[in-house]
Amino acid sequence: MSDAFHPLNPFSDVHTYRLNLPHWRQENATYFVTWRLADALPQSKLEQLKSERNAWLRTHGIQSKEQIENLPDDQRHEYHNLFTERVHQWLDAGMGSCVLRPASCSQMVADALHHFDGPRYTLDRFVIMPNRVHVLVSPNKEWQLDQILRSWKSYSASALNRFLDRKGVLWLEETWDHIVRSVSHLERFRAYISENPLKARLRKEDFCLGCGSGIKTSKGEG
Repeated sequence: MSDAFHPLNPFSDVHTYRLNLPHWRQENATYFVTWRLADALPQSKLEQLKSERNAWLRTHGIQSKEQIENLPDDQRHEYHNLFTERVHQWLDAGMGSCVLRPASCSQMVADALHHFDGPRYTLDRFVIMPNRVHVLVSPNKEWQLDQILRSWKSYSASALNRFLDRKGVLWLEETWDHIVRSVSHLERFRAYISENPLKARLRKEDFCLGCGSGIKTSKGEG
């Protein structure tokens, strides 16, 4: 187990804020983060999801996003199965431009992830799929997760836009992030990262699975 791994500390302060999604920040925490291409889900799908979700929330008397996490377990699981899991299924179906599919493109993102591994953060396992990225990372004390994410996304977007001779927004602005709670939680996220390409039925050449200084490199990874 890496010395850089720091689970959520229940006795330390947690800073929270919300955009479309809730975000928790704690010094020395390890995070599982996911971000996707801006066109990974078509507007028609997003509008369909929003309409159905709003109807579900009205039916269950939910007036704010904060109330969702306070629902009884069965209703909370129903909500996530109906909406969160459906988004994952759409992403697995390979919607959008999927510009990260070629190895030449996914390697640019991998290069961004590796670039400051050590000086700014400890990189653990990651996977770059055709339309999204999953990463486990532990920021160093002097660096905030949001700074690291901006650097990754800005650098890779510039490199990919030049390479693909394209302009405009590449990444969806908001990133999904979650503080890792425990060693078992970390292992579940590592397994998710490794198994997600298989679940999406991707060929080996369609994704980039790797790791940084946080864990030893396994054969076939880098």
